[in-house]
Amino acid sequence: MTVVIDDDNRDKGKTFVLTEMPAAQAEKWALRIISAMARAGVELPEDVQGMAGIAAIGLHALSNINFYDVEPLLDEMWQCVQIMPDTRHPSIVRPLVDNDIEEVQTRLRLRKDVLELHLSFSTPVGPSTSETTAPAGSDNTSMSPGQSAPSSHRARRR
Repeated sequence: MTVVIDDDNRDKGKTFVLTEMPAAQAEKWALRIISAMARAGVELPEDVQGMAGIAAIGLHALSNINFYDVEPLLDEMWQCVQIMPDTRHPSIVRPLVDNDIEEVQTRLRLRKDVLELHLSFSTPVGPSTSETTAPAGSDNTSMSPGQSAPSSHRARRR
C-alpha cells in the first residue's frame, strides 16, 4: 500500500510503501501482543487468535500494555514501512532511516496504516504471491521475498 502524506507539516508530500508481514511473522507478532495484553490484565475472549483476535479485542486495548512489553513490537512494525525517496522512480524504495519521518503525527499515522493493512483482511495491493517479479530494469534489492511492488493506490488521511 502506498501512503502519501498530505498533512501540512514537514512530511508533506513524502511517500511511504507499506508491506504486509509474512503470515508466520504476523501470527507470531499478534500472539506476542495478545500475550502482553493478557499479562497486563486485559480481558481476552477464550477464542482470540492472531491478527483477527487483535481486531476483535479492539486496538484501544493495546493502551493497557506496559511500554517495555510493546516497544519491540512497535519497532518491528517499522519493518513494514519503506520510503519512496523519489516518486518519479516508484520502483525504488528503501528502508527508513531516523530522519525520514520528521513528525510524530506521521509516525502515528503510519503505525495505524500498518495495523489496518494487517487487520482489514482486504488486499489493497493484490493477492499475496510467493514470488515477486520486478519490472525490467528496476531496483528491487530493498524488498524481501513475498513483498509486492508498490501499487498506485494512494491512502489519504481519513
